[in-house]
Amino acid sequence: MSATIETHDHEDHAEHHHKETFITKYIFSLDHKMIAKQYLITGTLMGIIGILMSIMFRMQIAWPSEPNVLFEALLGKWAPDGVMSADVYLALVTIHGTIMVFFVLTAGLSGTFSNLLIPLQIGARDMASGFLNMVSYWLFFISCVIMVGSLFVEAGPAAAGWTIYPPLSALPMASGGSGLGMTLWLVSMAIFIASSLIGALNYIVTVINMRTKGMSMTRLPLTIWAFFVTAVIGVVSFPVLLSAALLLIMDRSFGTSFFLSDIFIQGEVLHYQGGSPVLFEHLFWFLGHPEVYIVILPAMGLVSEIMATNSRKPIFGYRAMIASILAIAFLSTIVWGHHMFVSGMNPFLGSVFTFTTLLIAIPSAVKAFNWITTLWKGNLQMNPAMLFSIGFVSTFITGGLTGIILGDSALDINVHDTYFVIAHFHLVMGISALYGMFAGIYHWYPKMFGRMMNKNLGYIHFWITAICAYGVFFPMHFIGMAGLPRRYYTNSSFPLFDDLTNTNVVITIFAIIGGIAQIIYLYNFFVSIFYGKKAEQNPWRSTTLEWTTPVEHVHGNWPGGIPHVYRWSYDYSKPGHDVDFVPQNIPLMEGEEELQH
Repeated sequence: MSATIETHDHEDHAEHHHKETFITKYIFSLDHKMIAKQYLITGTLMGIIGILMSIMFRMQIAWPSEPNVLFEALLGKWAPDGVMSADVYLALVTIHGTIMVFFVLTAGLSGTFSNLLIPLQIGARDMASGFLNMVSYWLFFISCVIMVGSLFVEAGPAAAGWTIYPPLSALPMASGGSGLGMTLWLVSMAIFIASSLIGALNYIVTVINMRTKGMSMTRLPLTIWAFFVTAVIGVVSFPVLLSAALLLIMDRSFGTSFFLSDIFIQGEVLHYQGGSPVLFEHLFWFLGHPEVYIVILPAMGLVSEIMATNSRKPIFGYRAMIASILAIAFLSTIVWGHHMFVSGMNPFLGSVFTFTTLLIAIPSAVKAFNWITTLWKGNLQMNPAMLFSIGFVSTFITGGLTGIILGDSALDINVHDTYFVIAHFHLVMGISALYGMFAGIYHWYPKMFGRMMNKNLGYIHFWITAICAYGVFFPMHFIGMAGLPRRYYTNSSFPLFDDLTNTNVVITIFAIIGGIAQIIYLYNFFVSIFYGKKAEQNPWRSTTLEWTTPVEHVHGNWPGGIPHVYRWSYDYSKPGHDVDFVPQNIPLMEGEEELQH
C-alpha cells in the first residue's frame, strides 16, 4: 500500500491546459480547487436555509400559538395570521435535519476539504478523474435544487422527520407532507447518494494511486487519513440508504409492501400486508450511524492538522490516531441498533448493540486524549482556527459523554424520545462538525482565495457562537431528563411541562443570537474574497505540501515539478533546526533521523 506513483512530473505541465473561459473556469471546472469552492459556497447557502428553519421552529416552541411576523413573511399561507401549524412545524424539522446532516455537514465539509486538500497534500496534480469530480459536484447541486424546490410544492415539503420512517413516508395520502414533497425528498436523496459515491471513489483512488515520490501512507497528514477512511465508510454504507429510498419509492408508487403491513386509514383497511416499517429503520440507520462518522471524521482530521500547526508541536500519537480512525470506521458499521432500542428490539440484540456502542468510546477517547496532549506545553497560537479546534474538542467530549448514557439500552429507553437526544447529537455531531468546518475555513482560506480573513471578526464569531451553542444545547439535557418530548410543536397541552417554558424561551433566545452571529462570519468570508489582506505563501508556517504551491492558483498545483517527500507531516520544533517547522519536501540532514511516530 505504500507504493507510490509519480504523476505528470514535468516542468511545463501548466502550459498544456487550454485557455479557460468563464464557463470552464468557474462553472464546469475540472480543477479540484475550484470544485472545493463550489462545494463550500453551495453548502454555505444551504446552511443559511437550514439555520433559518431552526430559528423559526425554535420560536414556535418558545412562543406557541402567538402570531409572528417572521412566520407570516416567510411561510405565507402555511402560517395564516402568523401562527404556525403542526404540519408546517414537522416539515421545517424534517428539511432542517436533512439539509444540515447531508447537504451542509456531509457534502459541505467532506466535499470542500477532500477536494481541496487531497491532491495538494499528497503531491498530485489533481484528482484521479477531474470529470467525475465535476459530475459529483453538479449532482450535489441538482439534489440541493430539488430539495429546496420541494419547499414550494402545493401540499408542502416532506414532513415525516429527517429519518422519514414509514408508514408516514410510504403512504402519499397520509398527510400533506407525504405527497409530492416526499417524492421530491426521495429523488433528491437518490441523486445526492450518487454524487457522494462518485466523489468517494475518486478520493479513494487518488489517495491510493497518486501520491508523490516518498509519500508513504505513514507520512500522510491525518487530514488525508480522515478523508480516505470517510470515503471508504461512504462507499460501504450509502448504497444501503439508496436501496431503502428505492424500495420506499416502490411502496409509494408501485403498490409493493416492503415497509407496510396492516394499515388502517379512517377505519378503512388498506391492501398492504407482509412488510415491516422496522426493516426501513434497519436500512436507514445502517447508513445513519456511519453517517455520524462520515460527518465527524473529516472534522477530526482538520482539527488534528490545525492543532499541531498552532501548537508548534508534532501531533501526539500519530499512529494511535490512525489506528483510532480505522477502529471508528469499523465499529461505526456495527452499532446502528442503538437508534432502535425503543422499536421493540429483542433485549439480547439490544445488549449486543450496547456493547459495540460503548466499545466505540475507546478510539474516540484516544483521539480526545491525543489532542489534549498535543496542546500540553505547546507554543499555542490562538487564532480563530485554533479556537474553533479547541471548541471542537470541548463539544466532542461534552456530547460524547451523554452518548454513554444513550448507548445503554436500559437507560436510553427513558430519554430516547426527549430533548436529551437532541442535545446529545447536536453537540457531538452537529456543533462539533460545524466547528471543524469553521476551523478548516479559517485555516485554509488563504489557500482557497489567496487572501486572509479578518482575525478580529473571527474572534467575535467564535466567542458568540461558542457561548450560544452551549446556551442552546446544554439546557436541553435537563429538560430532556425532565421528560419533555421532542418533535412536539407545542407543549401547552401538558401542564406537567409548564415549568419548562422559561427554559425553552432562554434556549430560543440563544439560538436566535447564535444564528445572527453567523452574519459576522458570512460578511468576513465574502468580503475577504475581494478585500482581505493578501496572503503569503505559507502564512501559518506549516509543514505540509499544500503550502509549497504558489498563492496564485495553477491548474496542476505546482508550476514546475512535483516536490518529493522526505519526512512525515509534523516536524514542528525539531531539535537541530533553526526554524520551528521543517516542510515535508526538505531532505533529511546528514545524521538526522526521521521521527518515530
